[in-house]
Amino acid sequence: MTDLLWPGDHHAGDVFTDAAVADAMIRVEAAWSTALTEAGVAPADALVDPAALRALIGDGDLDRIAIEAESGGNPVIPLVKLLRSGLGESATAQWLHRGLTSQDVVDTALMCCSATAFAEIGGELTAQIRILGRYADRFRATPMVARTLTQYAVPMTFGLKAAQWLSGVLDASELLAGVRFPLQIGGAAGTSAALLELAGPGRDPARLYRAATEVAARELGLEAVPPWHSVRTAICRVGDASVACTDAWGHIANDVLTLSRPEIAEVGEGAGGSSSTMPHKSNPVLSVLIRRAALTGPPLASTLHLAAADAVDERTPGAWHAEWDTLRQLVRRTLVAARQTTRLLDKLQIHEDRMASRLQAAGQAVTSEQKSMAGIAGLPPAADYLGATQHLIDAQLERARKVIGDRS
Repeated sequence: MTDLLWPGDHHAGDVFTDAAVADAMIRVEAAWSTALTEAGVAPADALVDPAALRALIGDGDLDRIAIEAESGGNPVIPLVKLLRSGLGESATAQWLHRGLTSQDVVDTALMCCSATAFAEIGGELTAQIRILGRYADRFRATPMVARTLTQYAVPMTFGLKAAQWLSGVLDASELLAGVRFPLQIGGAAGTSAALLELAGPGRDPARLYRAATEVAARELGLEAVPPWHSVRTAICRVGDASVACTDAWGHIANDVLTLSRPEIAEVGEGAGGSSSTMPHKSNPVLSVLIRRAALTGPPLASTLHLAAADAVDERTPGAWHAEWDTLRQLVRRTLVAARQTTRLLDKLQIHEDRMASRLQAAGQAVTSEQKSMAGIAGLPPAADYLGATQHLIDAQLERARKVIGDRS
């Protein structure tokens, strides 16, 4: 998948493409057939595996499904029709999708696609934590000017700045790691009445529901939970974790954009972008594109929360439908930004000499607070004014070691 208007979209690969969503929906149908047969609801010859169902979808069928989805408002209806047609008069065709509703398939497929993306984003976060940990330690004593509200403030070190970047990435990583990807199966209105009806009399409802959903969750690598069809927390959590990532990366990108200005030049991108008309330029393109993701992520997550707040009845008209492409855009763009941020950090040029010269040139602009504090205390100014810098760096490095340790 590529997108002319979102440069770098190819870095998300096949994640959350139309093909990936269709494949996830097919996996849901196959997992449910396994659940029905293992629970003793459907006969053994009703079982079908995902590969057999995928083989029924040919070139051009995705376009056909997308077009036909308009009549029913979702892609599951034409997908199931096409699959049943391909299965003919078999028991598999008769039992396919029985006990499910369209929302079960769409919601569960969204969770499958999100889980795949988050596994890749998590890998990028781990790489970023390692890089930033090295920077924080290596440059812990490299002096530079701290700036507040765009103006000189006090001395700091580049190691502390890297530790602050690291703190944001660690926050995002912890939030991402806590996201749950639940199965959503409840039938037409969240009661799973069809499942019990298919099973016939004498089956314990709770035991049957648990048995069937646990099998489906196992097959898909998701968490078995009660139906959440009208409570959209699962979707919002994916959106919130995505934005936490782009927030952290946006902070890094903004600092790089500022510090790479020619008049500052304390850092630089390893391979800047060119200009169509000005050969001398080396634009900080990665930082620009990462900042783009940070600016556009929150409105997408806001749409997810608006949809959740607009929930009504047992399936929300319009708001539920608004989630699908919104979530896809947000998650894909987050994965793109994840990979761009790792590249940015890995190749970042750090100009220690320029940092030192800017600090020296700042003169009294960065010593005024220290002199004021020393005067109040009646003491001579200390040799440096870095406060608890080393402790603050070590605190983030310790957090990083714990996160890396958990993932190694």
